[in-house]
This record gives sequence, structure tokens and C-alpha cells, in this order.
Amino acid sequence: MNLQMRITFDEKDYTYIVLTKGITRETNTIRINLKDMEYQLAYNSKGDWDVVDATVNDHPELLKAIGRNIKLRYRL
Repeated sequence: MNLQMRITFDEKDYTYIVLTKGITRETNTIRINLKDMEYQLAYNSKGDWDVVDATVNDHPELLKAIGRNIKLRYRL
């Protein structure tokens, strides 16, 4: 079962699904589904989650906020 999560960003509510199972502190990449599009978030050296191969149309700031939300949820 995939975990469905919610986030409010720029006064809009978004629902996304975490596709990666068994997330731990050693997890380097996380796959998510947002608006029927699959994205991969990768852990960088600064301790943030960045989107792999994101374009401006993919709303990179929203995806970074989702990365922070996952980081808080899983206490990474």
C-alpha cells in the first residue's frame, strides 16, 4: 500500500503518493506520484531533497516543499 500524503503550498492543497517503500535514514532517493506524474527526489550534500530532471513546468519549488514534508514525516 502506498502512503498518500497532503501538503499546502501557495495556498493550494496537493495530494501526492509516496511510492518508495521502507524509507530510512539511509534512503538516497524517493519516488513520488503527483498529479499522475512520477518524480524522483534525490538527497543532496546540503541535506535537502532535490528533484531529478525537473523542468520549470514541473514546479520545482513545490517538489522541494514535498521533499521537506517527507523529511519531517520520516524524521530523516
